[in-house]
Amino acid sequence: MIRSIQFVGIILIFINLTTSVTGMTVNNDQIDVSRQLSDVRYASSIQINDVMKHLDELQAIATASSGNRAVETIGFNRTLDYITNFLSVNTKFKITKTFFNLRNFQLLRNPTLSSTVNGVVKTHIYSVNPAIGEFNHPLYTTSANISSDILITAIPNLGCSDDDWLAASPAPAGLVAIVKRGGCAFQSKGTLASKYNVAALLLYNDGTTPNNMRPTKINLGQNNRVPALFLSYDLGKSLATAANDPSQVATVRLTIVTDNELNPVGNICADTTTGDPTQTIVIGSHSDSVPAGPGINDNGSGSAANLALAAALSSLLQTSNYPAYKYRIRFCWWGAEELGLIGADYYVSEAIKSSVVGERIADYLVNINLDMLGSPNFIFGIYDGKTAPSTTPATAKPGSNKMTALFQDWFDRNQLPWDYTNFDGRSDYGPFLAAGIAAGGLFSGADAMKTTEQVNRYAAMLGRNLSGIASIRQDICYHQSCDKTTNINKFALEKMVKATAHAIESLGQQSDLESWLYPTREIEEISKKSPPQQYQYDSINEYFGLPYN
Repeated sequence: MIRSIQFVGIILIFINLTTSVTGMTVNNDQIDVSRQLSDVRYASSIQINDVMKHLDELQAIATASSGNRAVETIGFNRTLDYITNFLSVNTKFKITKTFFNLRNFQLLRNPTLSSTVNGVVKTHIYSVNPAIGEFNHPLYTTSANISSDILITAIPNLGCSDDDWLAASPAPAGLVAIVKRGGCAFQSKGTLASKYNVAALLLYNDGTTPNNMRPTKINLGQNNRVPALFLSYDLGKSLATAANDPSQVATVRLTIVTDNELNPVGNICADTTTGDPTQTIVIGSHSDSVPAGPGINDNGSGSAANLALAAALSSLLQTSNYPAYKYRIRFCWWGAEELGLIGADYYVSEAIKSSVVGERIADYLVNINLDMLGSPNFIFGIYDGKTAPSTTPATAKPGSNKMTALFQDWFDRNQLPWDYTNFDGRSDYGPFLAAGIAAGGLFSGADAMKTTEQVNRYAAMLGRNLSGIASIRQDICYHQSCDKTTNINKFALEKMVKATAHAIESLGQQSDLESWLYPTREIEEISKKSPPQQYQYDSINEYFGLPYN
């Protein structure tokens, strides 16, 4: 476990939340009502026009920067400059910028692959078109030049465990390993291949469906360290069969020439100067777009909300009658989320290694994630702590459930509809959750369809003009060039920002937030039901079992 569960227990008064206005079953998690908020000014201090001004600036940056704000572009660098400059002028916070290296993968020429089975030589066809080629290259393969025949060794089962690799005959060190798709993420197979010192890795499709016969695009992740190719089912099966047959000798030759140049990408964080740095609340949003468009909803909306929240809190904390929080508040903007949560993953992995007070993983109490808050056909989506992956450490689960209930409470008290949204690790809260840190947040919807039930429920509470359209995607411009300021639902964005301000204020005014988020007895009970998990930082996507392909 990352966080100790040896906390001093405190007696809390709880209520069970139920509701009739939302028309759905409520998470009956418990919210501490023993405290009375001394102030509820944070949410009311947020002005939606301030948030929209940030979106206008981000749109102007994209328009002047080839239409996007993706990492490794001028638009992304200008976005970081805008965030830093605004924080410097409009807050009294301590601002830090850290950099991590992003591999700029490029295939310099087509790979080659030939096989020899009992003296019969075959040259295989490479193509990025799966209808033509027998093999393709994975993203982030490394280079190799195997100009003489090297034996193939077939890894038993699906190559997802040390036992599989140790059972291979001959042993994989210095040989070309062949592994069938399935059972675990491709990154897991690549990590094990690197561990057992293969000369190269041949992955092949599993043939379970017509779509799984041909070589397809796969991603081995930024941390991959082995040369690899991805084969069709027919080619992979024939080579694996030959490698498993003692009467046959199966070898390959191959070449892969790539450029894996490293380029720095930035994270930005801004800290309150008050509050205990060993008890930090982290509010995060990603600052990059996809290359296809400006990314004003995804995730300009989260970035803009974060800026508005930071400026408003800084102003409040400078007033004499607003009590400073017991806890440090840290606002962060992560880079390279769209490439696999890389900025947040880097941040958490560095915290796990750090011994600096205030920068250690144990110094973080909770992460609030803001990713897509203004979808045009919106839902008021609240991450459902009960749907956290089974791999999530027990320490993170009670607090995550309480974060869900905390947001529910605000929407209920403001007579607004809401929906659960899956807490599956697919945004920047994922690395925190995997490291045993409680997390929560809001999401207004992406490519899922808004249902008739949702439209009717939202209409009953908001009116038909705000209920949206059934059977239409929640964000029709998700990851497209039309994700501009015209794609933002201003009403939805305002409510999401105010709900977040309420959550931050509620957490900040807790008398013992750590004990509230990490109740010893509950964590012990969860631990008994499932074995402890430990996050290995090879890939957050691998940890949560998220596909790259």
